[in-house]
Amino acid sequence: MRKGVMRPGHVQIRVLDLDEALKHYKDLLGLIETDRDEQGRVYLKAWTEVDKFSVVLREAEEPGMDVMAFKVVDEAALLQLEQDLVAYGLQVEKIPAGELKDCGRRIRFSTPSGHDFELFADKLYTGKWGVTEVNPEAWPRGLQGMKAVRFDHCLLYGPELAATYDIFVNVLGFHLAEQVLDPEGTRIAQFLTVSMKEHDIAFIHHDEPGKFHHASFFLETWEDVLRAADLITMTDTSIDIGPTRHGLTHGKTIYFFDPSGNRNEVFCGGDYTYPDHKPVTWQAEQLGKAIFYHDRQLNERFLTVLT
Repeated sequence: MRKGVMRPGHVQIRVLDLDEALKHYKDLLGLIETDRDEQGRVYLKAWTEVDKFSVVLREAEEPGMDVMAFKVVDEAALLQLEQDLVAYGLQVEKIPAGELKDCGRRIRFSTPSGHDFELFADKLYTGKWGVTEVNPEAWPRGLQGMKAVRFDHCLLYGPELAATYDIFVNVLGFHLAEQVLDPEGTRIAQFLTVSMKEHDIAFIHHDEPGKFHHASFFLETWEDVLRAADLITMTDTSIDIGPTRHGLTHGKTIYFFDPSGNRNEVFCGGDYTYPDHKPVTWQAEQLGKAIFYHDRQLNERFLTVLT
């Protein structure tokens, strides 16, 4: 049952060198810088996104993800979800409006997987970048690099998948689109969504809590993914895997690293889902095919390099 969460709102990523990170996220990925704040954080968005930002970069001594935030439909939904999280037994931190520039108040909570999440209802609406809302052109001139269309999802690694699932499904209103089960029937990977997308957030079991696997950005076509692969090579960017197809979600994908070692994905396609769809299940013994459908073999780096 839907509880008011609409979609991913933003992700805040730690980087070791802000200038190098900006070259990567702006010149290569094609995000657009929209602001900076007194804390030194830089705000970016993809061109189709209507809110002011979807990515926040913060310079730090260690890479990784600070927090992923989801936008809810309105203040009433935010108040109700806050009460529901507290009733569930979670500690909720209230972050005032303006702590992130042009973003309304947020509530922050931690899941048993060791990750921090936020919910918010308000953010400055700036519209799509470079196109009008009346009689818009197909796309704006001046896009850089891979021309990322939107921030799509994150994949996170940590323990306690069942408890984390309970929060996202029974408190926040997500539903399970895909899963990987081990031979005993225990879920070791879960792909959760509040939309028609196969996943807005995903988790894979890992003993160490709070690990960040990747932030993913949507592209329109397979040709765009192949062009992204060319740009990765042209810029001597560290590549992880691809271009290839996933078995899970069936998205067509390529993975690479920012200068700090945070993994990025750009992808196109993928399946769709509705709440009445039964979850797609992969068996753990088919995990190679589930992750890399063409090679059908696991890349050890993909499973173990985390920030």
